[in-house]
Amino acid sequence: MEGSIAAEAFHDRTLCLDEARAYAARVLERFGTAPENARLTAAALVRAEADGLGTHGLTRLPSYGAMAAAGKIDGHAVPRTMRVAPSVLAVDAGNGFAYPAIEIGLPELAALTRETGMGLMAIRRSSHFGVAGQPVETLAEAGLVGLAFSNASASIAPWGGRRAVFGTNPIAFATPLKGRAPAVVDLSVARVARGNLLAAVQRGEATIPEGWALDTEGNPTTDAKAGLAGTMVPMGEAKGTALAFVIEVMAAALTASTFSFDAPSFFDGKGPPAAVGHVVIAIDPARIAGDAYLDHLERLALAIEGEPGARLPGTRRLANRARAAREGVTLGAALQRALAGMGFAG
Repeated sequence: MEGSIAAEAFHDRTLCLDEARAYAARVLERFGTAPENARLTAAALVRAEADGLGTHGLTRLPSYGAMAAAGKIDGHAVPRTMRVAPSVLAVDAGNGFAYPAIEIGLPELAALTRETGMGLMAIRRSSHFGVAGQPVETLAEAGLVGLAFSNASASIAPWGGRRAVFGTNPIAFATPLKGRAPAVVDLSVARVARGNLLAAVQRGEATIPEGWALDTEGNPTTDAKAGLAGTMVPMGEAKGTALAFVIEVMAAALTASTFSFDAPSFFDGKGPPAAVGHVVIAIDPARIAGDAYLDHLERLALAIEGEPGARLPGTRRLANRARAAREGVTLGAALQRALAGMGFAG
């Protein structure tokens, strides 16, 4: 009976984007995050939700809240930047959320790229990167080509191995296009995002599709909890783990940050700060291709779009974004229940 009452206490709610951002910020502040850091983090989560990337959206609130409450993420951290070379910007996230570090660093990265033609931003002592496509899309909106790398807590074994060494390790790319929104490529080396398993557990769904995860013994599993305890299946098999290695080097080795196999989980408050790294590279295409870059690239874009059924990378997010602006996003009952169980009253 108690379970029935608890189940009926929450229902799916539709929030407009402003309401969703305010709700997410309240959650983060409740668990020990400074208002400005909460605002920036909430904006990134709702942007992910609006773009149809729910695994990096509002479902992250319980884990973010748990990490902030435990001090695993310093919700009051103030990022610091330092230009360490003509084309290199170093950002210390202070063991805080990644989003304030990205927010403060991106304008400086864009400025030095305009100056030198190419720039690199290295972020260290950070946590979950979120949607890697967001910072590179921002660069592309400013007329620059962007590339981003990040590592995450270990969840993928090297091909042929059983112990997780690599994270799902996202990589993202964006370029401006002529007279329209940028093209964005955003992917991780896992066949599906690990957040899909977390979301399934939050919803009380025991079963996940075949081919998503392996259990602790390296066997295929359709059990969400067993998959979270085990490893994720890489995309492209051995090719996926080779790409994971590249990203691990770019994100962790180049920034002298925590390797995935040493990083604590991004899903709970246990353990020390993750202190992972992110690298964002910006290129000014006008310095290389000249003013003809957009016209030249448009020929490629039109060739892709001229194929029936084909689309440019990232196109789906634009339709999702427009729909969310009109109709809002869903605040799921399971998420509300999870937050209530942590002491958040709404």
